[in-house]
Amino acid sequence: MSILSAEILGTMLLILLGNGVVANVVLKGTKGNDSGWIVITTGWALGVFVGVIVAGPYSGAHLNPAVTIGLAVAGKISWSVVPEYLAGEMIGAMLGGFLVWLFYRDHFKVTEDEVGKLACFATVPAIRNTFSNLISEIIGTFVLVFVIFYLVGPSLDISGGTEARAIIGLGSLGALPVALIVFVIGLSLGGTTGYAINPARDLGPRIMHAILPVKGSSDWGYAWIPVVGPIIGAVIAAILFSFI
Repeated sequence: MSILSAEILGTMLLILLGNGVVANVVLKGTKGNDSGWIVITTGWALGVFVGVIVAGPYSGAHLNPAVTIGLAVAGKISWSVVPEYLAGEMIGAMLGGFLVWLFYRDHFKVTEDEVGKLACFATVPAIRNTFSNLISEIIGTFVLVFVIFYLVGPSLDISGGTEARAIIGLGSLGALPVALIVFVIGLSLGGTTGYAINPARDLGPRIMHAILPVKGSSDWGYAWIPVVGPIIGAVIAAILFSFI
């Protein structure tokens, strides 16, 4: 697979399983209804595991524009491949959001809670405070990307060939360590904003929420926070790592 197709498939699976567990917990009449935060954070962590397993050998499995940008800022990948990564991540996230709706469409129909239905696509803050919400996303993503820098290996321009591509990214950590990083971020830092820590994870499915026949606002006034916050957090992590 190319970088583009690997990122599409890996991110699609991540969103299908990650937002799928939210739908299972939130939507009316599901087998997992009201099963709680531990189920959601576990499902997201294992969704990352699956996405990394699939995309890792071909693209390094970034699955996240913040990870891609952070690696580029730190000089660990070439900026020339960043657009291909970002395109794959956004397309995959939108496809994953569509599949969640397709899978749970009967439960979306019987669920009256419009905010809950939006949460099956995109993040919703527990307490709406622009500054605090932005800081939450910055710190959560900083932790993710900063830890990744200590595990991804040496700098490398991945524009060269298939073997080089497989070295840098979440896949270079091994799928289980990445899943555990995401799991602990969700458990410890996810309570304020729902820990998007991934611009594509939030924006792609939010676009699908706006397109698909799901009642309720897509909350575009908040949508910039889970995009800008993770990018800032990743850039800070890259600069600090480079300085150290």
